[in-house]
Amino acid sequence: MPSNPLAPSAALVASLRQAAAQPQLYDTAALQKLDSAHYLHPFTDYKDLNAKGARVIVRGEGIYLWDSQGKKILDGMSGLWCVNVGYGRTSISEAVYRQMETLPFYNSFFNTTNVPAVQLAAKLVALAPPHFRHVFFTGSGSEANDTNLRMVRRYWELQGQPQRQTVISRHNSYHGSTVAGSALGGMDGMHAQGGLPIPGIVHIGQPNYVEAGRGMTREAFGLLAASWLEDKILELGADRVAAFIGEPVQGAGGVVIPPASYWPEIQRICDKYGVLLIADEVICGFGRLGAWFASGLFGIKPDLITFAKGVTSGYVPLGGVLVGDRVADVLIEKGGDFNHGFTYSGHPVACAAALENIRILEEEKLPQRVATDTGPYLKERFATLADHPLVGYADSCGFVAGLNLVRRKAAVVHDCELFDPQQGVGMICRGYMFGNGMIMRAVGERMIIAPPLVMTRGQIDEMVALIRVCLDATHADVKARGWVE
Repeated sequence: MPSNPLAPSAALVASLRQAAAQPQLYDTAALQKLDSAHYLHPFTDYKDLNAKGARVIVRGEGIYLWDSQGKKILDGMSGLWCVNVGYGRTSISEAVYRQMETLPFYNSFFNTTNVPAVQLAAKLVALAPPHFRHVFFTGSGSEANDTNLRMVRRYWELQGQPQRQTVISRHNSYHGSTVAGSALGGMDGMHAQGGLPIPGIVHIGQPNYVEAGRGMTREAFGLLAASWLEDKILELGADRVAAFIGEPVQGAGGVVIPPASYWPEIQRICDKYGVLLIADEVICGFGRLGAWFASGLFGIKPDLITFAKGVTSGYVPLGGVLVGDRVADVLIEKGGDFNHGFTYSGHPVACAAALENIRILEEEKLPQRVATDTGPYLKERFATLADHPLVGYADSCGFVAGLNLVRRKAAVVHDCELFDPQQGVGMICRGYMFGNGMIMRAVGERMIIAPPLVMTRGQIDEMVALIRVCLDATHADVKARGWVE
């Protein structure tokens, strides 16, 4: 891209970064008061939050964050599964600035396009499996999964099979929080509000070996869990099923890593009945599991791939759908409007951020590092936590990992004695994590991480040591309460 005379000089950028790194005084109590008065947070008990006040994050650099009181925090969750290249990447800020000065916005309606959107679409196609040649842009992963629902139904309508309306998903999956996205997802708490799921969306069991694989090998359980899809297709009638959607590795559901036998069997079943396969890679894509897209790692050839988060490392909101030839060819050749889209589809600033983010991922070979170096090292170091008296099971895949907190360990994971969910041990543990400068998410009694892909081996050691300190504190706490011996 040609230089922009309005772009900030290197000296100015350096001085701004230095200023940002200096300690600043924040009136935390005043900010918390304003927050409680005006800001409704996502997925939040407002009464509870207002009683204790929000944590105010003010700065990020690399894998670390700082709050308004100067506390340094290791971000084990990459923001929300998204800050793949880490915080403080000035080149992304500069790319955004240049685009803001050139063309801050124009829509993609009315037979119009823009340069960054075209360039990003071409780049994504070059990175994707070879049967993907088209991209539909959205503002988020939730919007992208809404798009999937509309698109698969339009596809079958154009194929002369409008009765193929139903999409099959999985319990405990997460596909966003819009109406269609939350309906596609399988979170009971979300379905309990707002009359969800909407008609035409049904769910089957998840491939959670620890939860449901007692007495079976992982391979046998993977085949069993995949067979639930075939059972549901036959129950509904194959001529009524439009698609199956799943995350290659379930994220918000607790980092559920399926047995190796699971996804190839899912692919076989979809092929057998002509069902479209949607891989939701909002979390798994852009190097998170050691590949640009995780589908190939699991032996599947999806028709649609949902993406978001890591495409910009969260610096600017952007999502979309990679549309495989099977679907795109029908949409294009049959003609007629696809009556769906968003004001911000192909937003030029978001696309500029994505292009620079992808350049960093490529130049620093972050997907390859996760595949061959830091991912295997994280797996090795994270596995050492399994010797802790609270940990019944620990596993990882690329740069996602999770461990199960148990009341009493056992030689076989299915024989571990579990805590009463009402005791909230996972949230107790999460509290100790934050208190000790470590962000680790609690999903029930499963503690999960998804750190930035720039994390080094030394920082992995630092993170695992911090997690152990927090597990020790949690163990002492629950022992004092009489919940463990």
